[in-house]
Amino acid sequence: MTDATKILQPKPWISGIAPYVPGKSASDDGRPLIKLSANENPLGTSDHARAAFLEAAADMARYPDPAATALRTALAAKYDLDPTRVIYGTGSDELLHLAASAYAGPGDEVLYVRYGFAVYEIAARRVGAVPVEAADLDYGTDVDALLAAVTDKTRVVYVANPNNPTGTFAPREDIARLHAGLPSDILLVLDQAYAEYLDQGMDDGGLDLARSADNVLVTRTFSKIYGLAAERIGWGYGSADIIEALHKIRAPFNVTRCGQEAAIAALADQDFVDQSRQHNAKWRAWLTAELEAMGNHGLRILPSQTNFLFVIFDGAVTAQMMFQRLMDAGYVVRHLPGQGLPQVLRITIGTEEEVRGLADAMRASLQG
Repeated sequence: MTDATKILQPKPWISGIAPYVPGKSASDDGRPLIKLSANENPLGTSDHARAAFLEAAADMARYPDPAATALRTALAAKYDLDPTRVIYGTGSDELLHLAASAYAGPGDEVLYVRYGFAVYEIAARRVGAVPVEAADLDYGTDVDALLAAVTDKTRVVYVANPNNPTGTFAPREDIARLHAGLPSDILLVLDQAYAEYLDQGMDDGGLDLARSADNVLVTRTFSKIYGLAAERIGWGYGSADIIEALHKIRAPFNVTRCGQEAAIAALADQDFVDQSRQHNAKWRAWLTAELEAMGNHGLRILPSQTNFLFVIFDGAVTAQMMFQRLMDAGYVVRHLPGQGLPQVLRITIGTEEEVRGLADAMRASLQG
């Protein structure tokens, strides 16, 4: 006989997880909005990547290459990497979760910067580890605070660089100092989802560290500048031992046949990447200047190295008020009270028409 008084319950650390909340694409009443909440590429997808996807879709009855051999080879050739040390995932999110799963567990600590990517806390709690936030430096990465927060229980340190949601960037010397200060039995995960948006010559040295260090994992994604967010394709690079551990627990066939082919074609279409970077730089600068001109209303815009702006509201019009007013005007951005940022909106750089329209809507709201 079964005991009717017993209730099926998840592990307590699972119950403590606040699920990731993606950016909205519609109003609360279902009205479609101009979506500037998810940092998607406003130029869409490379024509070459789309064509490769459609060609691969002709044979959907076959499993994809479980080793993603052609994709790993293409990535290795582009970045001068050892293809056997390239791993692939369902977006870089899967790889971030795998890092915690492989190297942390109950009683361990997972460390990250306050106002870092929301997935880090979820990845820690998912495996029963304790999430630990280090103090920020004006919303950015504070290497000294991170190192001061390391204990003998720390097993994984996550750093998004450039950072999401703040758009800040820690230079090469900061990342090198962080790595040098960490014990060798701690995994440093450098989340470079927005690395392709950096100006030429800006590089935090993460891939160089991953080439030579035994405890560094770099993750990247095809969801942002490559315009393949719908396909969920990420990749990472680390030592042979790290990659072997992650392969043991990653999902089999985790990147689809169509996704692999689209990613290979996207990687080869440098013209589209350059066009996307140039568009973003132009309209990010334009929107920054427009919003800074509204600074007498209490707006502050952090310098950004990404495809979004982090706008702090410290005036009569709050972030919550502006969020609602923008939705009323037909635009949705990202409000982040769940990440301890009720005073902030994160705004994706859209098309020229979208960016101009958003600026007009914000100006009218502040002056109204």
